[in-house]
Amino acid sequence: MKKKILLNGLFLIATAIALWLSYRALSKFSVDDIKTSLTAIPLSGFALSLFFCALSYLCLSGFDYLGVRYAGCRLSWRKAAVASFVSLSIGHNVGLAALSSGAVRYRYYRRWGLKNEEIAKVILFCGATVGIGLIGLAGICLALFPESAAKIGGMGDTAARWIGVACIIALALYLAAAARIRGEIRIYKWRFSLPTWQIAIAQVAVGIANFTAVAACLFWLTKSSAGFFETTTAYVMANLSALVAHVPGGLGVMEATISFIMGKDASIGALIAFRVVYFFIPLALGLPIFAASEWFGSRAKNKSNARNDRQLHAEAART
Repeated sequence: MKKKILLNGLFLIATAIALWLSYRALSKFSVDDIKTSLTAIPLSGFALSLFFCALSYLCLSGFDYLGVRYAGCRLSWRKAAVASFVSLSIGHNVGLAALSSGAVRYRYYRRWGLKNEEIAKVILFCGATVGIGLIGLAGICLALFPESAAKIGGMGDTAARWIGVACIIALALYLAAAARIRGEIRIYKWRFSLPTWQIAIAQVAVGIANFTAVAACLFWLTKSSAGFFETTTAYVMANLSALVAHVPGGLGVMEATISFIMGKDASIGALIAFRVVYFFIPLALGLPIFAASEWFGSRAKNKSNARNDRQLHAEAART
């Protein structure tokens, strides 16, 4: 009970901080400033941001599909894609993804016959892929384009390159472990098994591809003097800040971090448009799909229960 009260308190504090950060970011601008900033985004940039948003959610469906395979289950990509899109369209906005998107995933996968342990494996695999994708993209940006990190993060080229190399080495060690180690691994109280090397390679690839697509979504909305890799570096750092803060949807935290790192290169209009494109539009699609699936699922369950009841009554009448 005390733990639940503490978690709820932390959640409320995080939400209050998010609202304060949002107010602080927006209070500097008048309504006319925001309108001018939004209208300055070219239609082509908005269209490309929508394309890369869709590409990101396509990559995210790969998280779930690979997770289902890792759990040793058979499920079509179509079903995994539905569970992924609906759960993440809600989870990205609500925050605490392990709980929010995890709860939605549970509803779908339980309905499709997966056991609790298998669903837990899928959720943990997807969470690990998020971290792997961020580490991989950060490693590529820092190792191959350290000048971008120096420009954005204020660190030296050499330090940025070595941090990037360390990220890449970490992923290489993960792939090597997946290829060599079979059976359960125990770390403190946790036990888990690594995926096969084929799944691990696909996991790294789809994880990096997802965050690259999200960064491209942001880049085509900012489209300022900052280059793609500067924008990508800023997004990776903002995403890490949002994950650590556990604020609903990273609201305020992500915008404040990107604005702080990129300065005038990230206009208020671009940040608002990014929030709309990547968070609000998918949510507007995901909620009706979830509601409809819950309604049809409940209806099918009621019909099945009624059919079973009729069979029991028929058997009772015969005896």
